[in-house]
Amino acid sequence: MTNVAILAVISIALGLLQSAGLYRGTGSSGMTSLLVFSAVVGFAGAFVSLAMSKWMAKRSTGAQVITEPRTEVERWLVSTVRRQAEQAGIGMPEVAIYDSPEVNAFATGANKNNSLVAVSTGLLQAMTRDEAEAVMAHEVSHVANGDMVTLTLIQGVVNTFVVFLSRIVGTIVDRVVFKTEQGVGPGYWIAVIVSQIIFGIIASMIVAWFSRQREFRADAGGARLAGASKMANALRRLQSQHQASQLPKEMSAMGIFGLSAGGFRRLFMTHPPLDERIAALQRPVIR
Repeated sequence: MTNVAILAVISIALGLLQSAGLYRGTGSSGMTSLLVFSAVVGFAGAFVSLAMSKWMAKRSTGAQVITEPRTEVERWLVSTVRRQAEQAGIGMPEVAIYDSPEVNAFATGANKNNSLVAVSTGLLQAMTRDEAEAVMAHEVSHVANGDMVTLTLIQGVVNTFVVFLSRIVGTIVDRVVFKTEQGVGPGYWIAVIVSQIIFGIIASMIVAWFSRQREFRADAGGARLAGASKMANALRRLQSQHQASQLPKEMSAMGIFGLSAGGFRRLFMTHPPLDERIAALQRPVIR
């Protein structure tokens, strides 16, 4: 729904541009112009979100970055992330703790050398050191894999085509069904809105599918950095909590786990079920 809302804003912006005559929306030059505008707006929103991701994460969760470790736990957290970052070949992430009873953690940042890894107080209380180490290795692997950037690029691509294709459908409906010959009529805008909602839902499925695949890769990376048994035990610990993620909606895809669902809703899950992730870790690696 957030993505649909963003695309609604894009629709208004492009409608104003069309009204101002900045693109025609028909013909070959109009198509090229429309595609350019769709790409600029689609990618701009995605990259602005990426650039602000660390600031938004800190603000929405109240995460406190450890600048000077004051306790033994903080020293252990910073040294563990530093060691894992060196193993993964990335710059040292900021390490933070946020106050929440849920057992969760997340990573975000604009690039591999400007990232944030944060853990909840609930995770530090509920997990052993080995399990917490595996969770941090999972998050460091997200950073090393460039998952935040890649997810941003995919979101930008699907946003571009949602905007572009919905206007193609709107033009066809306006010309063929409503027989509008000059400019655009109400049929165009109705078709654009309906098409955008439908294409936006399909686009969300695509992004969610990629998000699930990146979780498997991050689990595998966590197993390499911390050990497969530690990673599997950390996932089992999460499984035993029977909790729902309390991260803000816009950050739910960044956490170590997400909401589970069945049937059609499964297509919109950002994380695979924990039992599937555990099973994936236990499969033999084919070289």
